[in-house]
Amino acid sequence: MNFQVTVLKILVSYPDGFAVMEDLKRDMAILVTSGREWADRTRRLAARVPDLHIFSQGLVERISGGWRITSKGRAVLEFMEARTAAPEPIRAPLVEDATAATVAPTQVPPLRQPADRAKRRRERRERRREARERARANAC
Repeated sequence: MNFQVTVLKILVSYPDGFAVMEDLKRDMAILVTSGREWADRTRRLAARVPDLHIFSQGLVERISGGWRITSKGRAVLEFMEARTAAPEPIRAPLVEDATAATVAPTQVPPLRQPADRAKRRRERRERRREARERARANAC
């Protein structure tokens, strides 16, 4: 449950709500190891929506090698973060009803994938190999 809240919080911080998997993993590692405060905060937020399932409820979608938060996901996160006088948990169907009235999601263009990814990877490996060879030559 805390994982799902953390994913929502990370995605909402990115432009257009989209992050590639490497960025998600990095940010997740930072937040999870940041201490007890983050765990307590996500536990409190998760308590507001006990039946949270970010993929099956359509709060996050998988696209172009990453994940993107939907408008419904933003609405649920806003609901979890809202301060109200009655902090009782809300069931998932009520959350779905509340988010149904949200504005239609804006169309975000898919992330462009570089056509020469393999070429850049080869060049990077070659530069590393040359650097290792130089380091060995300088060590002797």
